[in-house]
Amino acid sequence: MGIWHRRSTRTDTGARLKKFRSKRKHQQGRTPTETLMGEPKRKTIDSKGRSKKTPAITLKYVNVTDPKNNQTTRAEIEDVENNPANMDYQRRKVITRGTIIKTTKGRAKVTSRPGQDGILNAILL
Repeated sequence: MGIWHRRSTRTDTGARLKKFRSKRKHQQGRTPTETLMGEPKRKTIDSKGRSKKTPAITLKYVNVTDPKNNQTTRAEIEDVENNPANMDYQRRKVITRGTIIKTTKGRAKVTSRPGQDGILNAILL
């Protein structure tokens, strides 16, 4: 069974709408890429137009920015402490935007979208 982003088959009041055309490729969706800790692994996905997406499946390192002196360094991810997006993600150690991670430099908050961009950036707390 696929994921589709298209018009609902029902109106706001619950009446059934008539289907006016078949499915289109641009309406197709996909399951979210849930980035985990581990050896760096990415995959290439076609997106609309000529562009490609490279979501990260697993990542080991993060680009950490220190807001005090505005310097960015590379650090290793030690643990996923908190994920406000989903309690299940927190239990499974899934990294998304807004996740609090423990690094070798200290605690940091993820500012990038690793499931979309394939890169992991964070700011020290």
